[in-house]
Amino acid sequence: MADDAEIWQPKFNPWLIAVVVALAAFMEVLDTSIANVALPHMAGDLGASNDESTWVLTSYLVSNAIVLPLSGWLAGLFGRKRFFLLCIFMFTVSSLLCGIAPSLGMLILFRVIQGVGGGGLQPMAQAILADTFPPQKRGLAFALYGITTIMAPTIGPTLGGWLTDNYSWRWIFYINLPVGIITLFLVLRMVEDPPYIARNRSAGVRVDYIGIGLLALGVGALQVLLDKGQEDDWFGSHFIVLLAAISVVCLASLVVWELHTKTPVIDVRMFKSFNFAVASLMMFFLGVLLFSSLVMMPQFLQTLMGYTAQSAGLVLSGASLIILFEMPIVGQLTTKIPAKYIMAFGWISLAFGMYYSTKDLDLLISFQSASRLRMVQAFGLGFLFVPITLSAYIGVPAEKGNNVSGLVNFMRNIGSSVGTSMVTTVLARREQFHQSSLAYHATNYDPAFRNQVQGLSGQLFHAGASPPDAQVQAYGRIYQQMQVQSQTLAYIDTYKLLAIAAGIMFLLAFIVRKNDPASGGHVVVE
Repeated sequence: MADDAEIWQPKFNPWLIAVVVALAAFMEVLDTSIANVALPHMAGDLGASNDESTWVLTSYLVSNAIVLPLSGWLAGLFGRKRFFLLCIFMFTVSSLLCGIAPSLGMLILFRVIQGVGGGGLQPMAQAILADTFPPQKRGLAFALYGITTIMAPTIGPTLGGWLTDNYSWRWIFYINLPVGIITLFLVLRMVEDPPYIARNRSAGVRVDYIGIGLLALGVGALQVLLDKGQEDDWFGSHFIVLLAAISVVCLASLVVWELHTKTPVIDVRMFKSFNFAVASLMMFFLGVLLFSSLVMMPQFLQTLMGYTAQSAGLVLSGASLIILFEMPIVGQLTTKIPAKYIMAFGWISLAFGMYYSTKDLDLLISFQSASRLRMVQAFGLGFLFVPITLSAYIGVPAEKGNNVSGLVNFMRNIGSSVGTSMVTTVLARREQFHQSSLAYHATNYDPAFRNQVQGLSGQLFHAGASPPDAQVQAYGRIYQQMQVQSQTLAYIDTYKLLAIAAGIMFLLAFIVRKNDPASGGHVVVE
């Protein structure tokens, strides 16, 4: 089977195929973040509350997360090309339906369908690239794919804000139509399945209904838990406790069931491969750190600095250019340097970027300084996606490629959800901590506080306020400053936590088995 994979060559230029499948993946990844800034507009237009409108995001993430680990099995059931075409078709049609949705309920339903279609696009694009290019050139192909994966979440909020402000929130879905139609035609024309996929399909595929059911319940409950946890005060909510119990029981049962069934819907035995398990863990943390930092910087600028969504998005654009420049270089480096060393450099750069943020972030930061800070944060990201993906394929036979791509993308997807939830929770808790600490000194027994109140009251009195009003306003303004300072300190604490996580991953990079760059997936005995 491996020999077939090495002998087989696609009929079209591999780079043309790479551009086409990367375009499909870019369209899907963009949709995970483009709707965020448009939620208030959707709620107002469809007569719903802001809390209800968040289900537009949650519904997509849930269905998307369920399909991701199933994609390898579904590719074996339908054939990879057919499954990829089906996903593009579903995603494109459901995008049109989302754009014309007359009510919030219908929009959520169509987003579920869109998430199902989108769930197969990333892993199938990656699997097609892995088979289209020989192992020694996979790094370059994954670099192209990595540009879509890393850049699309950055572009999404900016593009979504611009479309919503200048046209309508419905256009964030309509823009998928021309891309989807063109991609559907090109995939139909260019992409083909290698021989081992046809051979596996001819052997027949039995449906593991119990495995699918456990996966859907477990992952669905986990995704809703992560998305709604902070909003519902985590385990202070009976709803969140119920979701946690369902998720733990179903996912634990899924692992046990899949280990003993003859026709598993997810090949959990792949985690017995040391390299694959470590690569999956690193991809999870890459999702955590990527989306955590993507959430924090715009949120800081909008809530504390008064930036618009579009201006905050522009701060992220410089980092996108850095990653765009880095990815081809990293692709070339993978043909000369073992993946583990590139990963180690990426993690230590990311750790430095997060630690640097704790020193450079303050309420006087300018637009240029914020843009430069984001570039420092994102520098390490470009050195991670490609080598981690390559490491996941080391020592894995070609016929397992669909499963590798599905599980690795699933780990990154769950990591992004965990990262977003973690950031919102840590920021809220640390803000409360710092506010209570600062309030301890906000007493008339503290000379510095008393002098500040008297000085501010005097300024307000000279500005025309009466003595009682001047004192009340002084207390109010000081409390407002205390809140802002507490929030800023919470951001600094969260960046420290991300720096520690990246540092741990730096150490873990050295235990990955070394590959031979000239042959791509062959392990070097150390």
